[in-house]
Order: sequence, then C-alpha cells, then structure tokens
Amino acid sequence: MTQKSDGMNYAPQGKPSPVVGPGEFVFAAAHLDHGHIYGQCNGLTEAGAELRWVYDPDPAKVDAFRAKHPAVRAARSLDEILADPDVRLVAAAAVPSDRCAIGCRVMGAGKDYFTDKTPFTEMAQLELARREVARTGRKYMVYFSERLHVESAMYATELVRGGAVGRVIQVLGLGPHRLNKPSRPAWFFRKAQYGGILCDIGSHQFEQFLTFAGAGDATVTHAAVGNFANPDTPEFEDFGEASLLGDNASSNYIRVDWHTPAGLSTWGDGRTIILGTKGYIELRKYVDVARDKAGDQVYIVDDQGERHVSVAGKVGFPFFGQLILDCLNRTENAMTQAHAFKAAELCLKAQAAARRIA
Repeated sequence: MTQKSDGMNYAPQGKPSPVVGPGEFVFAAAHLDHGHIYGQCNGLTEAGAELRWVYDPDPAKVDAFRAKHPAVRAARSLDEILADPDVRLVAAAAVPSDRCAIGCRVMGAGKDYFTDKTPFTEMAQLELARREVARTGRKYMVYFSERLHVESAMYATELVRGGAVGRVIQVLGLGPHRLNKPSRPAWFFRKAQYGGILCDIGSHQFEQFLTFAGAGDATVTHAAVGNFANPDTPEFEDFGEASLLGDNASSNYIRVDWHTPAGLSTWGDGRTIILGTKGYIELRKYVDVARDKAGDQVYIVDDQGERHVSVAGKVGFPFFGQLILDCLNRTENAMTQAHAFKAAELCLKAQAAARRIA
C-alpha cells in the first residue's frame, strides 16, 4: 500500500533546506508506534538536523526504521539516548496515552521534545506537561502535520497573516481519513489509549483554527461523536464534529471521520475554508476530486476576482528549520508553547463535552 493511500504512514518529503551545518543539531527518534515518526524525521533532516539514534521496544520497528535511515544507531533504551549530551531533541510517536510521560522524561533530561499529535489524552497530562515546561525550560512541541507538513496550508498561513482576506470570521475544517482497519494496532481502538476522535485527529483542526483565525483561546459550543460503521470495536469513534467560538469572535466548525471510501485516490479529502471580511480561501490539501490527483490546490476569491494556485513543491516546510533554530536560540518562531498547549486543551475540552450520537 502506498503512503498516499495510507494516512498512518504518510510522510511528506520536501527539498533539503538546511538551517544548520552537519552535526550542529543532533536528534533522536523514539517510540515508533505511529508512522508519523517518519514525517517528523524527514522534516528535521531536510532542515539539516542529524538523526543519530533510534529506540523502540519492538526490534521489528527499529529494523524497519533503520532500513530508511541506515546510518542511525539502535539504542538499547530511551535512557541511552538521554545520556548522550549531543542530543538536543527527541522526536517520538508513542501510543497517545504514553506521550506525556515520555515527554516529561525527555524534558527532565534537558532535551526538547517533539511529539506526534495528539500530545495528550487527559487534561491531567496537559497540566503536568505545563508544569514540566515551566520547571525545565524545555520545549514540548507537537507535530500538527495537517498544517505544518502541507504546503497549501503553509501558503494559506502566510496569505492570512498578510491580510489577503481581511479579518478572519470563520474557519471550516474537514479532516476525513481512511481507516485501513486491518493494518491498525490494537491501541488504536481503545479509547483510553487514543483519546477519542476529537482528541486525536481533531487536534489538527483546532490548531489550524487558532492559527488562521488568530485566536488565543476559544469556547466549545457544540461537540458530538459517533460510531456508525464499526460495531466490532465499540470504543472506537469513526465520526466527530465540533464548533468553537474564538476569543476574537471568530467561529470554527470541524468534521473529522474515518469514512473515506475506497475509490478516493488518496487517504483523505482534507479541506479547509477560511472566510474573511475581504474574501475567502479554500484549500484542497491532498486531492482535487475528479479533477487533479495532485494535492496542495489553493482557491482564492476576493474583490479582484477568482484565482487558483497549485503550490506543490513551491512552498516547502519552514516549520522544521524554525523549530531547530528555536531549540538552539530558545526562541518561539516556529510555534509558541502557549499555542501548542492551547490547541491540545481545546481538543481535550471538545472530547469531554461531546455527546454520542450513534
């Protein structure tokens, strides 16, 4: 199965854009439970980071990882990685319920932490991470890949910041995913481990809302989840929706689901519509259905007219280089810690507030 059809192992590759020289920024990969670890590592190595170590309790996962990164050393434990004074950051894609504990160990050892989304499955984990960030001064960064590793979304980030559509009034986010049920691990269907659909894949959408709307906080006004087609896994949620009201009066509606049909040429028809006072932007992230199988299609409508821009291969993924420099310089240009934690908080609140509709 190709990674284009399999969202779990979707690992975008961009053009090398190093911000540091060889050996200036060393990092490690650990806990390879989700295929997003490959995207996390691709982004960092393309920005010039040196991937030195890998660790996972499962030797098969380590062997598969080293097949793609043959120069990396296999560590006997996470402690062996944390004992290396050259390692500045640990990237991890553990079972979601384990991500906080691993991150606190990493930060306690004086390293920055870069976890796959969702970063937490319980509010107590978020509060613990906030305390540990304050205590250690380390970063707890999150791989919100549906913006950070999507060129159309990064292009839209700059358009909105530049005032292209005026003040943003609403962000509409659609995040359908293909289930590929036989390939999923057991933890994927256990609520205590994956956190629920709004907590899991919904986290991408809440981060995009905060970014595009320029909101610092939001209130959950509606949330619902359901299991419509997977009765054999009753703890699994295959549909979720939520509405938010931002602290700047912007609004947000998201829909996430695991109902991508087999006939779609990619793993999910992810779309975002950003409505402003001077126009709107639509992102067709991974496919332009029945028109173009290439993703990263941007549609812009404003007072000057209608425009379509295909941005694949033209924008790159600047987040990763910015993150490396943030770790070196103790700055917050890639993403502020407050922003990452607020996105996580909103997905936890939406999940907790969700009524079950099926």
